[in-house]
Amino acid sequence: MKITIAKSAGFCFGVKRAVDTVYKEIEAGKNVYTYGPIIHNNEVVSDLADKGVLVVNSLEELNTLPEGTIIIRSHGVSKNILDELSALGHKIVDATCPYVKKIHKAVMENSSAGQHIIIIGNSKHPEVEGIVGWCVGPAGCSIIESEEDARKLDLPVNTRLCIVAQTTYNYKKFQELVEIIEKKGYDIFVLNTICKATEERQLEAYELARKSDAMIVIGGSDSSNTGKLYEICKNECENTYYIQTVDDLDLMKIKSYHNVGITAGASTPNNIIKEVYTAMSEKSFEQLLEEEKVIEINNGDVVEGTVLLVKEDEVILDIGYKSEGVITRNEFTNTPNADLRTMVKVGDVIQAKVLKANDGEGQVALTYKRLAAERINKKLEEAFKNHEILSGKVAAVLNGGLSVLIDEAKVFIPASLVSDTYERDLGKYQGETIEFVITEFNPKKRRIIGDRKQLIVAKKEAMKKELMEKIQVGMTIEGTVKNITDFGVFIDLGGADGLLHISEMSWGRVENPKKLFKVGDKVKSFIKDIQGDKIALSMKFEETNPWNNADAKYAVGNIVTGKVARMTDFGAFIELEPGIDALLHVSQISREHVDKPADVLKIGQEITAKVVELNKEEKKISLSIKAMTAPEPVQEEKAEETEATNE
Repeated sequence: MKITIAKSAGFCFGVKRAVDTVYKEIEAGKNVYTYGPIIHNNEVVSDLADKGVLVVNSLEELNTLPEGTIIIRSHGVSKNILDELSALGHKIVDATCPYVKKIHKAVMENSSAGQHIIIIGNSKHPEVEGIVGWCVGPAGCSIIESEEDARKLDLPVNTRLCIVAQTTYNYKKFQELVEIIEKKGYDIFVLNTICKATEERQLEAYELARKSDAMIVIGGSDSSNTGKLYEICKNECENTYYIQTVDDLDLMKIKSYHNVGITAGASTPNNIIKEVYTAMSEKSFEQLLEEEKVIEINNGDVVEGTVLLVKEDEVILDIGYKSEGVITRNEFTNTPNADLRTMVKVGDVIQAKVLKANDGEGQVALTYKRLAAERINKKLEEAFKNHEILSGKVAAVLNGGLSVLIDEAKVFIPASLVSDTYERDLGKYQGETIEFVITEFNPKKRRIIGDRKQLIVAKKEAMKKELMEKIQVGMTIEGTVKNITDFGVFIDLGGADGLLHISEMSWGRVENPKKLFKVGDKVKSFIKDIQGDKIALSMKFEETNPWNNADAKYAVGNIVTGKVARMTDFGAFIELEPGIDALLHVSQISREHVDKPADVLKIGQEITAKVVELNKEEKKISLSIKAMTAPEPVQEEKAEETEATNE
């Protein structure tokens, strides 16, 4: 057995500093008290108690004790407790971890500046309880322990947040929770206050667990950072064991493993780590076998064995029994003609189920695939009962839906439950990994039904709720064109659709939205109106309104040019620019009589005319072509004719 101890296992800087401080005060020969257990390790606390150190849990209790030295533990305390302790007359020695003190200072400064403090951590942990006590500002604080807490966070949108973390919190989970909070649109300031030693310890544990057959995690049962190490190791190595001392170590459980890793929490003394290592390394495999009771094997038992030999069509295992176990190809995999030499190697540890205690040739007949099927069916059943979200790879696209693999088990997702919209081509999902929930579980009939649609609907509802809480009338927003109709364009705003009506696309006329947009286009608009869950959009930004400078461009007397946009019996409307149409009355087209505009004008024809009237408030402009031509000398000619007649 190869045993590997993580480099950073054991006391961290802050814990060692706190423990050393207590032992130093003991040497001074005075009464020594710690405000709460100095660290989360029963062995250390018990040893200090044997040396006369008393654990005090309240100010009232301390008031009844003789004068002495009170040591503030590594987790720290609130500002109020620190102030009250100082007033009791005892000698105060602050052994708070410097990383925790740094959080206290940041929380006090930022809360005083009006920021709402978000503490990511365990609300019942003494470190978090202490941090809360340094939040002195009027904006208050919130403790976030889970994704559910983060999603439920409901503060005014304009709230300024300062986010800190318990020093021993899981860094990956911290990032996930911060990301959830960020999406709510708050003005946030994030301080990664997770101790670097904690990050390094968690990373080492992760790497060691990935390459180990078994992991031993040593630490106090109340230790938060040890608990996080156990979670990390358990995710990467199924055979992970949480112990406090060597007495909790069951050597029989680890006797068959080749590579065993050891890590320990920040509150675990090195001597306990050494004791565990010594116990594991001193006893030989032969000694463990001698201690082992004679085992019996019955049909249906689950056994664990080490691979001794791999053939093309069978695997031989040492299962600690008088006979070896054998798994045939058909009992190992459903893949026809599979070469087991490519799937298993000598030294692998495999769990299997006993089919026959004696297969007729003196060996134990085992099955690997049936045990695996039972386990995955159990996993799927639990997922069905708990509405757990599963993830699997699409193995086949069928006529009626998708076949998804979960550890060799097949889940069918009907086409109607693949998406919340009709999917014309399911082929795009081939080979993709998708998430779903199980809505029907009946393994006897081989009927396991999955549903992806409800996850999509739930996600969209959450996004819609988040969007509706954030948007307001007048806000500029960007979205993606989702659908185009004759009357407008529907734009995906990231949670809900907004309608950009044809009349709001431009200050000018739009005849066909399809000439301006195509599906997938990014469009910037502003919210014109919100009615319930209906959002009306507009691209007619006020700063682009062509009427803003119309009084200068189209002042009375100005000569302008435009195109005939449309005609009626009483006149023609001339488009001077997009958004500004002027009326050319039929009486102003020519000095000669014009019966109707269509007799002399055509749609799209460019004309030049004089502005004869401008009403900016009512957005009306009147033009005249006639006003540009000189009047005919009719009166003078008629006078001359009259005189000639009289003569």
